[in-house]
Amino acid sequence: MRDIAVFTGSAHPELAAEICEHLGVPLMPTQISRFANDCIEVQLKGNCRERDVFLIQPLVPPTQEHLAELLFMLDAARGASAARITVVLPHYAYARSDKKDAPRISIGGRLVADLLSTAGADRVLAMTLHSPQVHGFFGIPVDHLHALRELAHHFRGYDLSNTVVVSPDLGNAKEAAAFARMLGVEVAAGAKQRFADDKVVISSVIGEVADRDVIVLDDEIAKGSTVFELLARLRERNVRSVRVACTHGLFTNDAVQRLSEEKEIEEIVCTNTVPIPQRNRTDKLTILSVAPALAEAIRRIHNGESVSALFA
Repeated sequence: MRDIAVFTGSAHPELAAEICEHLGVPLMPTQISRFANDCIEVQLKGNCRERDVFLIQPLVPPTQEHLAELLFMLDAARGASAARITVVLPHYAYARSDKKDAPRISIGGRLVADLLSTAGADRVLAMTLHSPQVHGFFGIPVDHLHALRELAHHFRGYDLSNTVVVSPDLGNAKEAAAFARMLGVEVAAGAKQRFADDKVVISSVIGEVADRDVIVLDDEIAKGSTVFELLARLRERNVRSVRVACTHGLFTNDAVQRLSEEKEIEEIVCTNTVPIPQRNRTDKLTILSVAPALAEAIRRIHNGESVSALFA
Protein backbone atom coordinates (compact mmCIF):
# COMPACT_ATOMS: atom_id res chain seq x y z
CA MET A 1 0.00 0.00 0.00
CA ARG A 2 1.20 3.54 -0.77
CA ASP A 3 2.58 5.62 2.09
CA ILE A 4 0.48 8.47 3.46
CA ALA A 5 1.66 12.10 3.52
CA VAL A 6 -0.25 14.84 5.34
CA PHE A 7 0.36 18.58 4.89
CA THR A 8 -1.41 21.72 6.05
CA GLY A 9 -1.37 25.43 5.33
CA SER A 10 -1.57 28.29 7.81
CA ALA A 11 -5.37 28.17 8.34
CA HIS A 12 -5.56 25.72 11.27
CA PRO A 13 -2.28 23.89 11.98
CA GLU A 14 -3.46 22.85 15.47
CA LEU A 15 -6.30 20.75 14.01
CA ALA A 16 -3.97 19.20 11.43
CA ALA A 17 -1.48 18.25 14.15
CA GLU A 18 -4.26 16.67 16.23
CA ILE A 19 -5.50 14.68 13.23
CA CYS A 20 -1.98 13.39 12.57
CA GLU A 21 -1.62 12.43 16.24
CA HIS A 22 -4.75 10.26 15.95
CA LEU A 23 -3.48 8.79 12.66
CA GLY A 24 -0.06 8.06 14.11
CA VAL A 25 1.73 9.77 11.22
CA PRO A 26 3.92 12.90 11.16
CA LEU A 27 2.58 16.22 9.89
CA MET A 28 4.87 17.10 7.00
CA PRO A 29 6.20 20.68 7.00
CA THR A 30 4.94 23.27 4.52
CA GLN A 31 6.87 26.44 3.71
CA ILE A 32 4.74 29.43 2.69
CA SER A 33 6.59 32.58 1.64
CA ARG A 34 5.96 35.78 -0.31
CA PHE A 35 7.88 37.55 -3.01
CA ALA A 36 8.42 41.30 -2.93
CA ASN A 37 5.37 41.76 -5.18
CA ASP A 38 3.15 39.96 -2.59
CA CYS A 39 2.83 36.75 -4.64
CA ILE A 40 2.59 33.53 -2.60
CA GLU A 41 5.02 30.64 -3.00
CA VAL A 42 4.33 27.25 -1.41
CA GLN A 43 6.81 24.42 -0.97
CA LEU A 44 5.84 21.03 0.47
CA LYS A 45 8.85 19.95 2.54
CA GLY A 46 8.17 16.23 2.37
CA ASN A 47 8.21 13.46 -0.21
CA CYS A 48 4.99 13.21 -2.26
CA ARG A 49 6.09 10.89 -5.07
CA GLU A 50 3.59 8.02 -5.48
CA ARG A 51 2.14 8.79 -2.04
CA ASP A 52 -1.44 9.22 -0.85
CA VAL A 53 -1.37 12.94 -0.06
CA PHE A 54 -3.88 14.70 2.23
CA LEU A 55 -3.97 18.50 2.36
CA ILE A 56 -5.79 19.88 5.43
CA GLN A 57 -7.00 23.46 5.08
CA PRO A 58 -10.29 24.97 6.29
CA LEU A 59 -11.31 28.08 4.37
CA VAL A 60 -11.44 30.58 7.22
CA PRO A 61 -10.59 34.30 7.41
CA PRO A 62 -8.56 35.55 5.66
CA THR A 63 -10.48 33.18 3.37
CA GLN A 64 -8.97 34.25 0.05
CA GLU A 65 -5.43 33.93 1.43
CA HIS A 66 -6.10 30.41 2.68
CA LEU A 67 -7.80 29.44 -0.58
CA ALA A 68 -4.76 30.62 -2.52
CA GLU A 69 -2.48 28.63 -0.21
CA LEU A 70 -4.57 25.50 -0.79
CA LEU A 71 -4.50 25.90 -4.57
CA PHE A 72 -0.72 26.28 -4.54
CA MET A 73 -0.39 23.25 -2.23
CA LEU A 74 -2.43 21.24 -4.71
CA ASP A 75 -0.30 22.37 -7.61
CA ALA A 76 2.89 21.56 -5.68
CA ALA A 77 1.67 18.05 -4.76
CA ARG A 78 0.57 17.31 -8.32
CA GLY A 79 3.91 18.55 -9.66
CA ALA A 80 5.69 16.31 -7.14
CA SER A 81 4.02 13.19 -8.64
CA ALA A 82 1.61 12.44 -5.81
CA ALA A 83 -0.34 9.25 -6.51
CA ARG A 84 -3.60 10.74 -5.18
CA ILE A 85 -4.44 14.09 -3.58
CA THR A 86 -7.32 14.49 -1.12
CA VAL A 87 -8.33 17.95 0.07
CA VAL A 88 -9.58 17.88 3.67
CA LEU A 89 -11.98 20.83 4.10
CA PRO A 90 -13.10 21.00 7.74
CA HIS A 91 -14.90 24.22 6.75
CA TYR A 92 -15.88 25.12 3.16
CA ALA A 93 -16.72 28.82 3.47
CA TYR A 94 -17.94 29.18 -0.11
CA ALA A 95 -20.62 26.56 0.47
CA ARG A 96 -22.92 29.45 1.47
CA SER A 97 -22.69 30.75 -2.10
CA ASP A 98 -24.79 27.88 -3.46
CA LYS A 99 -27.57 29.49 -5.51
CA LYS A 100 -28.38 32.36 -7.84
CA ASP A 101 -30.92 34.28 -5.77
CA ALA A 102 -30.25 37.69 -7.36
CA PRO A 103 -29.34 38.88 -10.87
CA ARG A 104 -25.72 38.75 -12.04
CA ILE A 105 -24.15 37.14 -8.98
CA SER A 106 -21.52 34.43 -8.90
CA ILE A 107 -22.09 30.97 -7.46
CA GLY A 108 -18.88 30.78 -5.48
CA GLY A 109 -19.46 27.28 -4.14
CA ARG A 110 -19.33 25.79 -7.61
CA LEU A 111 -16.50 28.01 -8.88
CA VAL A 112 -14.18 27.17 -5.98
CA ALA A 113 -15.02 23.47 -6.39
CA ASP A 114 -13.91 23.75 -10.03
CA LEU A 115 -10.72 25.54 -8.98
CA LEU A 116 -9.81 22.76 -6.54
CA SER A 117 -10.33 20.10 -9.21
CA THR A 118 -8.34 22.05 -11.80
CA ALA A 119 -5.48 22.59 -9.36
CA GLY A 120 -5.14 18.83 -8.84
CA ALA A 121 -7.57 17.55 -6.19
CA ASP A 122 -8.65 13.94 -6.78
CA ARG A 123 -11.20 13.86 -3.97
CA VAL A 124 -12.54 15.98 -1.10
CA LEU A 125 -13.28 15.22 2.55
CA ALA A 126 -15.65 17.87 3.96
CA MET A 127 -17.38 18.47 7.27
CA THR A 128 -20.99 19.79 7.49
CA LEU A 129 -21.49 21.57 4.19
CA HIS A 130 -23.97 24.46 4.31
CA SER A 131 -26.47 22.71 2.04
CA PRO A 132 -26.73 19.26 0.39
CA GLN A 133 -26.53 20.60 -3.18
CA VAL A 134 -22.95 21.82 -2.62
CA HIS A 135 -21.88 18.17 -2.73
CA GLY A 136 -22.97 18.13 -6.38
CA PHE A 137 -20.79 21.13 -7.30
CA PHE A 138 -17.72 18.87 -7.26
CA GLY A 139 -16.88 16.73 -10.26
CA ILE A 140 -14.68 14.53 -8.06
CA PRO A 141 -15.63 12.17 -5.19
CA VAL A 142 -16.71 13.91 -1.98
CA ASP A 143 -16.92 12.29 1.45
CA HIS A 144 -19.24 14.47 3.52
CA LEU A 145 -19.03 14.10 7.30
CA HIS A 146 -21.16 15.83 9.92
CA ALA A 147 -20.54 16.58 13.58
CA LEU A 148 -23.92 15.45 14.91
CA ARG A 149 -22.39 12.43 16.61
CA GLU A 150 -19.91 14.56 18.58
CA LEU A 151 -22.61 17.10 19.49
CA ALA A 152 -25.08 14.37 20.52
CA HIS A 153 -22.48 12.67 22.73
CA HIS A 154 -21.99 15.97 24.55
CA PHE A 155 -25.69 16.72 25.08
CA ARG A 156 -26.50 13.20 26.27
CA GLY A 157 -24.76 14.24 29.48
CA TYR A 158 -27.72 16.49 30.35
CA ASP A 159 -31.27 15.78 31.50
CA LEU A 160 -33.16 15.79 28.19
CA SER A 161 -36.60 14.87 29.56
CA ASN A 162 -38.02 18.32 28.76
CA THR A 163 -35.83 19.21 25.77
CA VAL A 164 -36.62 20.19 22.19
CA VAL A 165 -34.15 20.78 19.34
CA VAL A 166 -34.88 23.96 17.38
CA SER A 167 -33.60 24.69 13.89
CA PRO A 168 -33.36 28.42 13.10
CA ASP A 169 -34.83 27.84 9.63
CA LEU A 170 -36.60 25.22 7.58
CA GLY A 171 -33.51 24.63 5.43
CA ASN A 172 -31.67 23.16 8.41
CA ALA A 173 -34.74 21.31 9.74
CA LYS A 174 -33.67 17.94 8.30
CA GLU A 175 -30.35 18.06 10.17
CA ALA A 176 -32.14 19.22 13.32
CA ALA A 177 -34.63 16.34 13.01
CA ALA A 178 -31.77 13.83 12.67
CA PHE A 179 -30.08 15.37 15.71
CA ALA A 180 -33.34 15.22 17.69
CA ARG A 181 -33.71 11.51 16.83
CA MET A 182 -30.19 10.86 18.09
CA LEU A 183 -31.13 12.49 21.40
CA GLY A 184 -34.62 11.02 21.56
CA VAL A 185 -36.34 14.41 21.79
CA GLU A 186 -38.78 16.50 19.74
CA VAL A 187 -37.90 19.04 17.05
CA ALA A 188 -39.12 22.52 16.09
CA ALA A 189 -38.05 25.10 13.49
CA GLY A 190 -38.08 28.84 12.89
CA ALA A 191 -39.71 30.43 9.84
CA LYS A 192 -36.79 32.57 8.67
CA GLN A 193 -36.29 35.07 5.86
CA ARG A 194 -32.85 36.52 5.07
CA PHE A 195 -32.72 40.05 3.65
CA ALA A 196 -28.95 40.62 3.92
CA ASP A 197 -25.89 38.90 5.34
CA ASP A 198 -26.63 40.39 8.77
CA LYS A 199 -30.37 40.98 8.46
CA VAL A 200 -32.76 38.09 9.11
CA VAL A 201 -36.36 37.93 10.29
CA ILE A 202 -37.89 34.92 12.03
CA SER A 203 -41.64 35.43 12.07
CA SER A 204 -42.58 32.41 14.17
CA VAL A 205 -41.42 29.11 15.63
CA ILE A 206 -43.14 25.96 14.35
CA GLY A 207 -43.44 23.39 17.13
CA GLU A 208 -43.92 23.20 20.89
CA VAL A 209 -41.22 25.12 22.77
CA ALA A 210 -43.07 26.83 25.64
CA ASP A 211 -41.57 26.01 29.05
CA ARG A 212 -39.05 23.65 27.41
CA ASP A 213 -35.27 23.38 27.48
CA VAL A 214 -34.15 24.33 23.97
CA ILE A 215 -31.08 23.24 22.00
CA VAL A 216 -30.64 25.56 19.01
CA LEU A 217 -28.81 23.70 16.22
CA ASP A 218 -27.21 25.43 13.22
CA ASP A 219 -24.39 24.52 10.85
CA GLU A 220 -22.36 27.67 11.53
CA ILE A 221 -22.49 30.87 13.55
CA ALA A 222 -20.71 33.95 12.20
CA LYS A 223 -22.19 37.26 13.38
CA GLY A 224 -24.92 35.46 15.30
CA SER A 225 -27.75 37.46 13.68
CA THR A 226 -29.93 34.37 13.22
CA VAL A 227 -29.44 33.16 16.79
CA PHE A 228 -30.28 36.57 18.27
CA GLU A 229 -33.45 36.78 16.15
CA LEU A 230 -34.47 33.25 17.13
CA LEU A 231 -33.75 34.02 20.79
CA ALA A 232 -36.25 36.89 20.65
CA ARG A 233 -38.96 34.53 19.38
CA LEU A 234 -38.08 31.93 22.03
CA ARG A 235 -38.38 34.56 24.77
CA GLU A 236 -41.90 35.31 23.54
CA ARG A 237 -42.72 31.61 23.94
CA ASN A 238 -41.31 31.54 27.50
CA VAL A 239 -38.75 28.79 27.03
CA ARG A 240 -37.02 27.55 30.18
CA SER A 241 -33.41 27.53 28.99
CA VAL A 242 -31.38 27.75 25.78
CA ARG A 243 -28.20 26.00 24.67
CA VAL A 244 -26.72 26.87 21.28
CA ALA A 245 -24.88 24.27 19.17
CA CYS A 246 -23.14 24.50 15.81
CA THR A 247 -20.38 22.78 13.85
CA HIS A 248 -18.49 25.85 12.64
CA GLY A 249 -17.99 28.51 15.33
CA LEU A 250 -16.69 31.44 13.29
CA PHE A 251 -17.91 34.00 15.86
CA THR A 252 -17.06 37.21 14.00
CA ASN A 253 -17.64 40.69 15.47
CA ASP A 254 -17.44 39.44 19.08
CA ALA A 255 -20.47 37.19 18.48
CA VAL A 256 -19.53 34.67 21.17
CA GLN A 257 -19.15 37.39 23.80
CA ARG A 258 -22.51 38.92 22.89
CA LEU A 259 -24.21 35.52 22.94
CA SER A 260 -22.66 34.74 26.31
CA GLU A 261 -24.16 37.92 27.75
CA GLU A 262 -27.70 36.67 27.02
CA LYS A 263 -29.03 35.36 30.33
CA GLU A 264 -31.24 32.68 28.69
CA ILE A 265 -28.23 31.07 26.98
CA GLU A 266 -26.60 28.59 29.34
CA GLU A 267 -24.01 27.16 26.93
CA ILE A 268 -22.57 27.62 23.44
CA VAL A 269 -21.18 24.44 21.90
CA CYS A 270 -19.13 24.22 18.70
CA THR A 271 -16.40 22.06 17.20
CA ASN A 272 -12.81 22.86 16.27
CA THR A 273 -13.32 22.78 12.50
CA VAL A 274 -12.20 26.42 12.57
CA PRO A 275 -9.63 28.00 14.90
CA ILE A 276 -11.15 29.92 17.80
CA PRO A 277 -8.73 32.51 19.24
CA GLN A 278 -8.33 32.62 23.00
CA ARG A 279 -9.75 36.16 23.05
CA ASN A 280 -13.06 34.81 21.68
CA ARG A 281 -13.51 32.19 24.40
CA THR A 282 -15.84 32.60 27.36
CA ASP A 283 -16.93 30.45 30.29
CA LYS A 284 -20.09 29.52 28.39
CA LEU A 285 -18.19 28.23 25.32
CA THR A 286 -17.51 24.50 24.93
CA ILE A 287 -15.32 23.32 22.03
CA LEU A 288 -15.55 19.70 20.88
CA SER A 289 -12.88 18.05 18.73
CA VAL A 290 -13.66 16.52 15.34
CA ALA A 291 -10.04 15.43 14.86
CA PRO A 292 -10.79 11.77 15.73
CA ALA A 293 -13.62 11.64 13.15
CA LEU A 294 -11.54 13.30 10.43
CA ALA A 295 -8.57 11.05 11.22
CA GLU A 296 -10.74 7.92 10.99
CA ALA A 297 -12.20 9.11 7.68
CA ILE A 298 -8.68 9.74 6.32
CA ARG A 299 -7.62 6.27 7.45
CA ARG A 300 -10.62 4.69 5.72
CA ILE A 301 -10.03 6.64 2.50
CA HIS A 302 -6.39 5.60 2.51
CA ASN A 303 -7.28 1.93 3.11
CA GLY A 304 -10.16 1.88 0.62
CA GLU A 305 -12.79 1.30 3.32
CA SER A 306 -16.32 2.69 3.63
CA VAL A 307 -16.55 6.19 5.09
CA SER A 308 -20.35 6.04 5.31
CA ALA A 309 -19.94 3.29 7.91
CA LEU A 310 -18.90 6.07 10.31
CA PHE A 311 -22.56 7.12 10.45
CA ALA A 312 -23.90 3.67 11.26
